[in-house]
Formats: sequence, C-alpha cells, structure tokens
Amino acid sequence: MAFITRFAPSPTGPLHLGHAYSAILAHDMARAESGQFVLRMEDTDPDRSKVESATPIQEELRWLGLTWDGKILGQSEHISDYNSRLETLVPQGLLYPCSCTRSDIRSTLAAPQEGVVFNVYPGTCRHRSMASRKPGDALRLNLAAALDLAATDKLVFIETGPAHAGTHPIDREKALKQIGDVVLSRKGEDIVAYFLAAVLDDARQGVTHVIRGEDLFEFTPIQVILQHLFGLPTPIYHHHRLIRDDQGKRLAKRDDARALSKYRAEGATPADIRRMVGL
Repeated sequence: MAFITRFAPSPTGPLHLGHAYSAILAHDMARAESGQFVLRMEDTDPDRSKVESATPIQEELRWLGLTWDGKILGQSEHISDYNSRLETLVPQGLLYPCSCTRSDIRSTLAAPQEGVVFNVYPGTCRHRSMASRKPGDALRLNLAAALDLAATDKLVFIETGPAHAGTHPIDREKALKQIGDVVLSRKGEDIVAYFLAAVLDDARQGVTHVIRGEDLFEFTPIQVILQHLFGLPTPIYHHHRLIRDDQGKRLAKRDDARALSKYRAEGATPADIRRMVGL
C-alpha cells in the first residue's frame, strides 16, 4: 500500500515553528515508509491568500531539507472543479441555497482554528429548493439528508495521533447537534469551503495519511461524510500536538517572533528548528 502524506499551508503569511513541525512530521513519516510527500497551497480565499507568500513557503521548506513529489497543487486553479463536483449532490437533494448574511457565510468557509467550533446553522433557509437559488446564494449541505443516505458502517475513520488513537465511528445525533448544515460554496465569489476542497484534493493527490494539528480533529467527521457522499476513500488521520507560545496559545501567522525566516536570519540551522519543536 502506498504511503502518501501532504503539507497544505494557506499562503497568507510566513511559516512559523508550528508549520515546520507539521511539515517535517508529514515528510519524515512518508520517507520512513518509502512513500511520497506532496505539497499544495490552500488558496481558495482570495481576500486572505497572497501570491507573494507561496514562493517563500517553498524556499523555507527546502531550507528545512524537505522535498516533495510531483507538482504543487494550487487550489485556486481548481475552483470550477470543486463546484462541478458539488453540483453532483443536487439530484440527491443534499444541497439547498442560503441567503443569510455574507459575513456569517464567509466565516464558515475558511479552515477552522483552535477553539473555534462549528457555528451550527439553525436551518433558516433549509425549506428552499434549488430552483429558488439566486446569484450570490451560498450552498449548504443538508446534513440530515446526507446522513440518511450514508451507510452508517462506512462513516468511520482511523486515527493514529497521540491524543485520539483508535477507530472513530460518526455518531448521527452528535453530528447533527455539533456540525449542522455547513456551507460548501458561495457562487459568484469563486470561493469554496476548506472542508470541500481538502476532501477533493486529498483524493486528487492520492493522500493516504493526513498529518495535521490536533486542533482539526473535531472537524474530521464532516470530511468523512463528504468523502462518503463523493465515493472517495477515507485516509488514515494523525492529529499531532501543537507548538505553542509561552502563554500556551497555538502559534498563528501573526506570530512573527516565531517565523522561520527570523530564526534563519539569526543563524539557526534546520537541525536547530527540529530541536525547537521536539524532533
């Protein structure tokens, strides 16, 4: 069996120690299994993504001694593909248009952050048919309908990370209560949800093992559900510990004091970075 991992940063700023840990871990796990390590840029949000950030990210990964296999995948180049796949769910009655506030909708499309839970939608537009769709409407997944179609025994994922190792079945009632009808796209803005793009691209790149931070563990069920709806394989997941600052907060792109470029400018070596993150 192939062993393929990925590193998928958003090009919104410089890489920091947390990124380094995740990328090195995914790279080393793949190489230890004589597998592949692939790279993609999660740049589906045009308001936050910066074209100029992509090149420094690649340079810093090379500086760390990491190499990747194949072409770098840029998600912004595949928006039409994501929307086309999404439309295949329409005949099954799994989507409905939503005209709720733009700010609320946009906030649900980006990759989640630590401490942020799903803003469970109250179903305001759930009564609407696709025939009532208007320009600018978002598309939401009717989660109850999706779960009704799903084979319950297949809604399960394997986790190998230190905090949640084991087999995790998706609980219907918990999913309805904690996830709800998530937004998957907003037409007219060329933006799709992190959940949708990540699922389709993991399959596109043949990813067998998703290595990522433990802050994303709670969001795995919606991705497993989407994988099932699209007939895609579910990778094995490994949610690793987070690299935190002195106050215990997860590092973010705004933490320039811990940017790799700063450590590099001060004379740190890739070996120093590995020691800093516990590798």
